[in-house]
Amino acid sequence: MFFVASKVYWILASPILLLLVIALAGAVVSLSRHSRAAKAATILSLLVVIAAAATPLGLWLVRPLEDRFPPPPARMPPPDGIIVLGGALNGATSTARGEPVFDEGERVVETVLLAKRYPNARIIFTGGSGSLFTQASTEAAEAKKLMVELGVDPARIALEDKSRNTEENAILTAALIHPKPTERWLLVTSAFHMPRSIGVFEKAGFDAIAYPVAYRTRGPGRDLPWDLGPANNLRVFETAMREWIGLAAYWATGRIDDLFPGPLETEPAQANEGRSLENSDSSDGGPSR
Repeated sequence: MFFVASKVYWILASPILLLLVIALAGAVVSLSRHSRAAKAATILSLLVVIAAAATPLGLWLVRPLEDRFPPPPARMPPPDGIIVLGGALNGATSTARGEPVFDEGERVVETVLLAKRYPNARIIFTGGSGSLFTQASTEAAEAKKLMVELGVDPARIALEDKSRNTEENAILTAALIHPKPTERWLLVTSAFHMPRSIGVFEKAGFDAIAYPVAYRTRGPGRDLPWDLGPANNLRVFETAMREWIGLAAYWATGRIDDLFPGPLETEPAQANEGRSLENSDSSDGGPSR
């Protein structure tokens, strides 16, 4: 029921569409005697859309999401496994075109690099169909095909292709893996999506280690880039608004325990050396992160 309700909500009330509908409704109602309030609603909605299109408003909203979880330190112990969330590839289009078509492709690319860096780690791709109307999903199969073509042993890769949203990613992956308390699992997803992802994995009893990728901002203390392309600015604004609304909905319905999940105090701080592959070898024989 929650999945269906969330899909219907986004069909009817995506942030940009909702603002434009309010503006249109305000313009229509302004022809009546209630013109003052209607005109104000129209002007305010259009101002928000213009600000989202012409300024870094979306980046300002997405930055706290992306900065919430720093990447693990470069010299972290080798993980037992790597979990990558779906949403990396457009499965249907990839199948139709016969080549990978990326949505958030950094998720798969970084997973392949991690797989080569940690050759003993298992790899779990979790993601089924997120469509309200089509239940068949090809993304998991396409993701495995791509990872294998990039040199990952197919025997290391397991697929969870039934989940339809982030909550089901966590629940079904935990049921598939049955992680032991002593095991270390990396969770790879887009940086803006990491707070909600960690929140639902913790709710499922799975203490994964955040490995954020696909950044849109430059990091703490750095200026926001000013993109003059309105289409890209609107996409980032829509992404940020969806994620903040998703966090609120998950928290309000008990799917995460905190409105804005953050790293545990015991988690290591971000290493200064970043994600260099040129440092000393790690303990499992692969290059250090």
